[in-house]
Amino acid sequence: MDRSLVKISTQGGDRRRRITKALRVSAITQVAILLGALSLLGLDARTQAFAISQGEVAAKLSYCLDCHGPSGQGYHGYFAIPRLAGQQTAYLENQLRAFVERRRPNQIMSNVAHVLSPAMIAALAADFRSLKPRPAADGPRELVSSGEKIFQEGVPDANVAACAACHGPQALGTGQIPRLAGQLYPYLVKELSNWGSERGQIPSRPDSSAIMGPVAHSLSEAQVRAVAAYLSNMK
Repeated sequence: MDRSLVKISTQGGDRRRRITKALRVSAITQVAILLGALSLLGLDARTQAFAISQGEVAAKLSYCLDCHGPSGQGYHGYFAIPRLAGQQTAYLENQLRAFVERRRPNQIMSNVAHVLSPAMIAALAADFRSLKPRPAADGPRELVSSGEKIFQEGVPDANVAACAACHGPQALGTGQIPRLAGQLYPYLVKELSNWGSERGQIPSRPDSSAIMGPVAHSLSEAQVRAVAAYLSNMK
């Protein structure tokens, strides 16, 4: 065989081997980069999962309790601050977002909520859910009987359905429907009496609170006070 042909053949083989080797190195490098990226993503996910410690949650919870009272039992003051103990987690999470998004106007709570991460919101909601203090029992006892009738049976003449239909016969709530049992009497009166200015301030983004608008507006002042008295005395 002509030596020049052998040389050309050999050079071609060397070239193919170099190309194959380069491709192999490139593939290995790309895999390494991909694995490294996935490793970093995994690390980031783990970091986020453990981004808040129990100490951080406890510190934030203690801050919340400065206003909402020991064990989240609420506070009687110039303005009634609601009881959060035993509240539904989904409801608490939704309301904290509502403060941030201005669906529910409250300057103090907007400032508090907007710095909370989703993980912290979930942790605080779970902690409040686990607290179980005694009922506020601060509503007029003479109104409890009439309030119970409204809560359990509604007001047919005013086209108001039974409150128990959504909040449950024990007023414990579920999901985004709040627990009302044991809530502070003045807070319940305030919320029901001022529903239109307290909730649902962005009509284009309604949430579960929208269903309460017609109900609250259909109750007389005396009926609001009766229901609030009944609920404040429930366990």
